[in-house]
Parts: sequence; structure tokens; C-alpha cells
Amino acid sequence: MPAQRAVVAVATSGGRDSTALLHAVSRQARAAGLKVLALHVHHGLQPGADQWLAHVQAQCQRWVRQGWPLSFAFERLKTQPSPGESIEAWARRERYAALTRMASAHGARHVLLAHHRGDQAETVLLQALRGAGPAGLAAMPQAAERDGVIWLRPWLSQPRSAIEAYVQRWRLSYIDDDSNQDPRFDRNRLRLEVLPALTRHFPRAEQALSDVAQHAAAADAFIRESAELLLKPMLSPRGLNAEAWCECSSAQRFWVLRHWLTQMLHGGVSCTLLERVTQEGARLKQARWPLAFGQELRLYRGQFSVETVQAPVVSASTTSDELVVWPSAVQAGALHLPAWRGTLRWTVAMQQGVRPAMLRGATLAARVGREQFQLGPGRPARSLKKQFQALGVPQWARSGPLVWQGDQLLFVPGLGMDARYQAPVGEPQLVLHWHPDSVDVPSID
Repeated sequence: MPAQRAVVAVATSGGRDSTALLHAVSRQARAAGLKVLALHVHHGLQPGADQWLAHVQAQCQRWVRQGWPLSFAFERLKTQPSPGESIEAWARRERYAALTRMASAHGARHVLLAHHRGDQAETVLLQALRGAGPAGLAAMPQAAERDGVIWLRPWLSQPRSAIEAYVQRWRLSYIDDDSNQDPRFDRNRLRLEVLPALTRHFPRAEQALSDVAQHAAAADAFIRESAELLLKPMLSPRGLNAEAWCECSSAQRFWVLRHWLTQMLHGGVSCTLLERVTQEGARLKQARWPLAFGQELRLYRGQFSVETVQAPVVSASTTSDELVVWPSAVQAGALHLPAWRGTLRWTVAMQQGVRPAMLRGATLAARVGREQFQLGPGRPARSLKKQFQALGVPQWARSGPLVWQGDQLLFVPGLGMDARYQAPVGEPQLVLHWHPDSVDVPSID
């Protein structure tokens, strides 16, 4: 039996750059022993989104008829930007989450993206204007692993003109996105106005900005490695040893603190806070500094620690089909349920949770025997009894209430959050935990 071909995915919007990349990869896939998976995300933001989907699908079908080992998958986004949320940020976050889901479902370990040197130059300028440090100025990496997927940008060093020449050479049809001409978006203004002006006066501006990204990436890697070496002997089960930290230079304190907090918070921390703690933490014996999402940095008895601010525990006697007043923000909390003989807690996390909006109007109910639960992405939904047996969940851990949003089962004690309704990895979210009264209930602060 011949060996199964590896699958490589290409993200394609139907625009010029991604069309050229999909064509180039598909054209060479057979000789390379690869199968190509074209991934398209339907954002639903533009009137022509349905036509773009149809165009990409038809184009893939034509290339399949030519004998190319190509398949097509797409996903329509079901969410919308929150009021006041950046459309660009929302679209980018949801697009990557959708691409991750599709790639994983089809067995593609690698996803290729069509970003080129011009895109990199724009990103460096945007980050510089936002006051970014080395990590931000490093812009887009050529290769990165995230959420179990390896993201590759094979054309990151290629100029836009090279892609245009490829499109002309193969007479490829593609879609022009009118929103790329909308000056309301920061990136568009840079592309349409700033970069052309820079290039007129500095012909090598695009290449120079790309070089800045490479230098910044190298500097960021060095800083991370150095900070990790300094940090390791300072760590203890209680947190970060403040005395050892204070022995470092001011610059070392800043980067070690940033490295540690990034690990603890699974995300960024403001430069202003880092500078403040770097100065104040070296002279104070005890202090508190507020962090995002209901957390704070504490200095006490020679140790830094990240703690969740204690939220009030609300007592309720609900037993079934009762509405719970859930938080409207990403904030930890708890609900004591005497009738259930336990406490339902929710903590802030960056994965395996749900958006707070999913909990608004949620209800508690007992098991009735027909519920279905999905343990992980791509895994089949099965009865609670089978899931409990498969995981060896003890009887006492199954005793709490099920959390429902309408007819959607969000949470099951002993199993956790249903994978079908989990928020994208990396987005602040809430994870539920059930703690029976007969079991020691850990503090959330």
C-alpha cells in the first residue's frame, strides 16, 4: 500500500497574493508527494463575501480537474465584533481560530500564509507607531507554531512586484477587495499613503523595514533566552524571589519581570506597569499592582506572586432549571449552592473556557440521561455516562449541576467545558469548576 501523502494547507481569501501562493503550491504538490488543502474563511463582513467563496471554490475545482492533488474547505464565521471592538482585530483573531479548526479537522499540520515583504514593512511601521519593543518590531515570523499548527510565510522576503509578475505569468484570476482601499483602517492608510511617500524618498524603505523586523526578532530571542537564564534560579513554588530579583540591574529587572509575567498571564503586560514595578519593587517591602482580568501582582515577604482578586461568593439554593446571574465581564467569581452541596466557581483563563456572553442567561439543571458532551475538538459527542466511564470520573465528582445555555450544554462537573462552545485559544475567557462541599474547595485568590 502506498504511503499516505502529507497534507499542507494554504489560507486563501481569493485575493491576488493568496491565489498566487495556492497556485504555486498546488502546481508543485504532486511532484513533492503532497496533498494541498485550500482554506477559506467567510467573514460575512462584505456584501460580496458569498461571491468570493464561490470564486475560490470554482477555482479549486478547475485545478482539481487538471489533476492537481487539491481539496477545499471553508468556514462561515458565526460571531460578530463586539461594540467598540476593532473590526481588524476581531477578523484577524476569528480568522486564525477558524483556520486552526479546519486545518486540525483535515489533518494538516502546516498552514501557509501569503504575506510578503510589503506586508512585513507595514506591520513594522504599525508596531513602531504603537511604541512597540523588540517583540512587536519583529512583526511577522517566517515560521511559528501555535495551537498545534505550524504557520509558514514562504514569501515573506519577496516583494509585491514578484507576486504580481507570477500572477501575470500564469494569467490567474483573483478578487480585488474594495475594503483594501478604505482609509478608515490603519494598515490601509499606511499602504496607500505612507509607504508610497517613504519609497519615493527612500527607495529601499521596504527592504530596510523588513531588515528591522529580522534584527528585532534576533534581539527579542536573545532577550528571552537571557531573561529565562536569570529567571530560573529566582523561581519558587510561591512565586518570584524578590531579593534575588533586586540584585539585578534595572534593565535585567525589567526584562526578567516581563518574561515571568508573560508566562504567568499567558499574554502581554503594559510597559508602563513594568517600568513602575521595576522601580517601586526594588525599594518596597510589600505592595500590590493591578493587572488585567481581575488579577494583581503582589509583593509580600520577599516574594512576587500573581493572584486573582477575591470575588464575593454568592449563596443560592437553586436545584434545577434556575437562572444564574453570571458576570458580564471576564472576572473570577463563585456561587455557593447549598441545595447541590457544593460551590460553582469560574476563573479567568486563555483556553478551554467560554466567553462571558455565553453564560448570560445560562441555567442550572440536573442530569436526565439524554445529554451529549464533546470532550475535545474533532472528537465525537457521546453520552455523559460513556464520557464519565472513559475518563474514570468518580461518582462524587459528577454530583453538581449541568450548565445550559438554551439547549446547548456548556459545562458538566467532572468533564469540564464542552469543546463545541469553547472560546478561541488566547482570548480571555471563563472556565467553570465544580467543588463539592465534602471536598476541600481551593481559594480563587
